[in-house]
Formats: sequence, C-alpha cells, structure tokens
Amino acid sequence: MYIHTIDNFYNSQIGEYDKLENNKLKVLGFAGSLRAGSYNKALLRSATDFLPEDMSLEIFDIDGIPAFNQDIEGDIPPKVKEFKAKIREADSILIATPEYNYSVPGVLKNAIDFAARPYGDNPFDGKPVALMSASIGLLGGARAQYHLRQTFVFLNMYPINRPEVIVTLAHDKFDTNGRLVDDTTKTLLRQLLQNLANWTRKLK
Repeated sequence: MYIHTIDNFYNSQIGEYDKLENNKLKVLGFAGSLRAGSYNKALLRSATDFLPEDMSLEIFDIDGIPAFNQDIEGDIPPKVKEFKAKIREADSILIATPEYNYSVPGVLKNAIDFAARPYGDNPFDGKPVALMSASIGLLGGARAQYHLRQTFVFLNMYPINRPEVIVTLAHDKFDTNGRLVDDTTKTLLRQLLQNLANWTRKLK
C-alpha cells in the first residue's frame, strides 16, 4: 500500500512536469551575425538564463543560408526549409542583431527575406517578436532595431516595444568567455523575456 502510494505520487509528479513542459511557450532565437565571437550571439545565449518558467528558447544559426535568388525559390535550399519550419513551430521570435552601416546586417535581412518567400508562404505572419542588440559603439545597434521594425510591418509581426534592450559598449558587458556580466542588462533582458511571454499569451 505504501509503495503503491509512492508510485502514484511519483507518476502524478511526472504528469505535472510533462504538462508544464508541453504548455511552455516555444521561442525561436537567432542572431544577425555569423561571427563566432559575436556579442549578439552571446546575448542570445545569455537569454537562456533569464527565461520565465513557462518559456523555452531554441537558438538557430543562420550561417549557411544562401543569398536569396528568386530563380530558386521554387526549390528552397534545405537550410532555408529548416529555418522556415522552426519559425512555424515557434510561438514567438527573439532576434539579437548588430548594426552595420546604420542598418540591418545583410546576412540577417537575407535570412528573413528568404524565409518569407515565396510570396504567400510567410512563416513570420502573426508572430510576436522581441528585439535586442549589442554593439561596441555608443548607440548599441538602435538603428538596426528601428529598421527591423519597418520590416515587421510587411511581415505582419507583432513586436514588443518595451523594454528596449540596447547594449552599448558591449566589450565591457561580457567577460572573455562571452558571459553577460552587466547587471542592468540582465534586468532588462529578464523583463524583455517576461514581456514577450505575456504578449505571446495575450495574442494566442
């Protein structure tokens, strides 16, 4: 009788855990940089430490997505197919991007453009999205974020407005192993992820 009771309790706990895991919001994260030591990749990895309990984060590397060519959009490359499938499976999107020449990095814009093609097959449609950026400069990638928000209008995405996670002087905010060490950024990152969870639940 005692063993049977323990087994029932154990099974119920497993059931509750499985239920919690199955109900977690699935977030797909990707960075707008291919550099191995990218601060934005490090920022994205850091996000895994500040997720709400009801959220999971999968990080996708856009390295390997070829340059968009409309001539081949009828036979989409495998890496792009994988990317599109991951986007569709996700409840929301998290993007970390540097700023190149006052705007969005070419590799990030290319990945988004290819994933949204062919016309009428846009997996970003209706997805909540959160933005963050890191830069060694004083503006922290702000202009790249604003240009991405323009892209979201056509993609019919729903961005989080606050807080703005704009990491300036990034070389001072991460240690030599790429770990986030700045307390203010940690607080903002935690709040951004919580707001993304709340926003996603509201839109579901």
